[in-house]
Amino acid sequence: MRQPPIIIATITRPRGETGVQTHINAFAAYLRRKGLPWRLITPYSYPKSAVYPVFAMRKIIDKLSGGLSVWWYRYWHGFFLQLALKPLLARQEDCVIYAQCPVSAAAALKARSGVRQKIVLIVHFNISQADEWAEKGRIAFGSKQYQSMRAFEETLLPRLDGLIFVSEFMRLELNRRIPALRTLAQSVIPNFIADPGPAGAAALENKGDLIAIGSLESRKNQTYALDILAELHRSGHPWTLDFYGDGPDRGLLQQKAAALGLTSTVKFHGFRPDASAMLPYYRACLHTAKLENLPLTLIEALAQGKPIFAARQGGVGEIIGPDGIAGRAIPLENPAQAAHIIAEALTDPNWPAMAAVEARRRYQQFFAEETAAAKLIDFLYRQLG
Repeated sequence: MRQPPIIIATITRPRGETGVQTHINAFAAYLRRKGLPWRLITPYSYPKSAVYPVFAMRKIIDKLSGGLSVWWYRYWHGFFLQLALKPLLARQEDCVIYAQCPVSAAAALKARSGVRQKIVLIVHFNISQADEWAEKGRIAFGSKQYQSMRAFEETLLPRLDGLIFVSEFMRLELNRRIPALRTLAQSVIPNFIADPGPAGAAALENKGDLIAIGSLESRKNQTYALDILAELHRSGHPWTLDFYGDGPDRGLLQQKAAALGLTSTVKFHGFRPDASAMLPYYRACLHTAKLENLPLTLIEALAQGKPIFAARQGGVGEIIGPDGIAGRAIPLENPAQAAHIIAEALTDPNWPAMAAVEARRRYQQFFAEETAAAKLIDFLYRQLG
């Protein structure tokens, strides 16, 4: 008997550098290989003649007001996603709509045409989407827009059919904030990626020492990574740091690298869709974000057998596991201490090789595609009864 389709609903473009897009593409690839029916629906699934003239106006609004731009982005992307979903759901009796954000879930609620169309949201966001926009500096913490966005989540989420959390950290956080969720079907299923295989000979061809992957923005805290590198240099370890990613903080980070005298040892490679393929060429992955749900970058590092240095904020500790095994925890307020931890680990004659083995083991046990994706599909179909 043919399974009902899984309809992935998102307001993002299909391709890009965000963890949401990485998750969507990893899951879609798995569904394709398993021969399961699925569709990806975005605002861009609606006729481009209607979508693009509206979206083009955001560039003008962006220059006038960050808050208005955020509202514009959420409203119009949700609006066109709803229009794209409606005719599809009108023809479909049973299905699971797998929403990638609250705006996508709200569009699905408005578009669905029957009770056999179940909506499950995966919680990619950190704390709240309001907090994420505020961290980007696009809205103010505590503003009316911030409060409205949080209230939107508190009203919307209990109306859904199920929730998937990628970390235990966010499950606890969201159930504490919205008690009505406790009666909702929910599960913690981590992000996953297809197994890239052992690093092999590439691990012997180092391009550099430390690699950092992610968008260059304030919440990622890359200025602190530069402070750590400067401390490493002062302590006699003139190691390199390569950034893969782009964003609004690139100019600021380049200026700071120059001010710290790090120009020759810091490289900015910009956004690369294959950034994870560069991991084998470095000794370790450095991650200095202040708070993250369950960053895919670190799962990619585990899969490539790369030791991780990161603060145990949010769900990061759930990735690296016990301290000192697959990675080391570093403080976020003391670059000298963080540098000491990194130097001590990487100069140990045994630890890097042991950490590489343990990193691969953790990936295979918790974040391998066959393990996590199978759990995700099972949870989605269980909502149909």
